[in-house]
Amino acid sequence: MDRCIKRDGCKDDEGKSVIAGYPWFTDWGRDTMIALPGLTLAAGRPQVAAAILRTFAGFVDQGMLPNRFPDISRAPEYNTVDATLWFFCALHAYLCATNDNDLARELYPVLTEIVDWHVKGTRYGIRVDPNDHLLCAGEPGVQLTWMDAKVGDWVVTPRSGKPVEVNALWYNALRIVASVAARLGHDADSERFDAMARQTQDSFSARFWYKAGGYLYDVIDTPDGGDDATLRPNQLLVVSMPYALLDYEKAKAVVDICARKLLTSMGLRSLDPAAVEYIGHYGGDQRQRDAAYHQGTVWSWLLGPFALAHYKVYGDAKCALSFITPMRDLLSDHGLGTISEIFDGDPPHHPRGCIAQAWSVGEVLRVWVELKDQLAAEET
Repeated sequence: MDRCIKRDGCKDDEGKSVIAGYPWFTDWGRDTMIALPGLTLAAGRPQVAAAILRTFAGFVDQGMLPNRFPDISRAPEYNTVDATLWFFCALHAYLCATNDNDLARELYPVLTEIVDWHVKGTRYGIRVDPNDHLLCAGEPGVQLTWMDAKVGDWVVTPRSGKPVEVNALWYNALRIVASVAARLGHDADSERFDAMARQTQDSFSARFWYKAGGYLYDVIDTPDGGDDATLRPNQLLVVSMPYALLDYEKAKAVVDICARKLLTSMGLRSLDPAAVEYIGHYGGDQRQRDAAYHQGTVWSWLLGPFALAHYKVYGDAKCALSFITPMRDLLSDHGLGTISEIFDGDPPHHPRGCIAQAWSVGEVLRVWVELKDQLAAEET
């Protein structure tokens, strides 16, 4: 089932996007950027990747990628803090695979515009804190991260403040735009972005480690002035992203605690089962389902980042591959030839949600190909 579609509203006929999930999602910026490397590059379709990147670059507004394109011809919605930053990671993967300096040159002004908007501030309180150079975001009644369930006026997991994966994405965006600047010969820009990245790295290292738990805070500087030590899988992305923020011991500690508390054969739980708010079954009416969506429900797309993070700290490609091998059995179980969106947090982890989810397929495929290549290299 091909999730890459034509996107209306583009300047030419080459606009491409990705359906986030069948049967009820349209194309979402976050889902598209996370799924892009697996659905296009790992599948040998770099030209589709380039078309998607161009498409979304054309919709950047106030330094932000759209969160969602509505079902009908209405204006895109921009309520997201992370989709824009995943755009940098998707472009990085594309450039590593293709060395396409023409696209790098074409999109470079968009990258610098995005960084500038984030520094001075854009929608929904998204801005760099000048005191510690970390990225903060959030307003009452708005959900901005991928944990975005909302029921009426109730934002289930608001995560306002400085979310851990958002700041890892911000750091990676700065490193990536610095590398693109260097690639294009803009040495002064490259040095400026690298300096910004170092400031972010220093603050991240000083502020995000939850020493009492031996893992990373999920959010710091929340609206009530505290830090949220809830154990969630978002911290895994800090380890799996291209540019590292943690030393070896801390990265290993993050992988180990997520393996003990959150890992299942179908993906990662969105919340520690020991938490009072944990909900192990995804079901009931819409309010009940949305209440469980990021409060224990298993997300299959997170298997990719987990397996890659495990490989980074343990260096064992065969072991890392074993975590995503169960996905092969799902190809004939729920959505034929594809991977479901979510699963119950409690065994036996029944599949729920969309029968075919783009980032579930994309991340498993991306990491499967990467680890198979690593394993082949180890065996030669």
